[in-house]
Amino acid sequence: MEGSEKDKMLAGELYHPSAPELQVELAACAAWLARYNAAMGEPADVWHRLLQERVPAAGEGVMVRPPFYCDYGFNLRLGARVFLNYNCVILDTALVSIGDDTRIGPAVQIYTADHPRDPAVRRSGLEKGVPVTIGKNVWIGGGAIILPGVSIGDDAIVGAGSVVTRDVPAGATVAGNPARVLND
Repeated sequence: MEGSEKDKMLAGELYHPSAPELQVELAACAAWLARYNAAMGEPADVWHRLLQERVPAAGEGVMVRPPFYCDYGFNLRLGARVFLNYNCVILDTALVSIGDDTRIGPAVQIYTADHPRDPAVRRSGLEKGVPVTIGKNVWIGGGAIILPGVSIGDDAIVGAGSVVTRDVPAGATVAGNPARVLND
């Protein structure tokens, strides 16, 4: 694909994350995160106003407790009443979409950044982003890790500390490393 490294990143193609244009974006996000995380002692409405500066789609009643960390912010879509507890990390080199009423525990990590499996390509420093989609009314327990490309269906539960390596069906409860559907 022709175009800027940011264009390639947004298209899900291999790109150079060290490109100057992306370094400018990362620095802008880091400056915003410093302000956001410094507001920890402020009321939630201050957090929401700050969140809207960087996150283009932050629904009504969203609460993201600082400290919070992401790469860019512009690749996040947070539905109404989404809740992220303290110390969440979202590597948003691709779109991360979180549906209405989803609850995410502390220290959850969501990754879209992926690296080539071919060692020669990986050595070149290229990477790509693979979107993550989390449905409505999902509960993700503290310390869970969601890997690139995963979709989690509506009403699912992800147990604390789980590593989610593949899609989770709607209504399913998964736990473990790797996360597996539990028999109720």
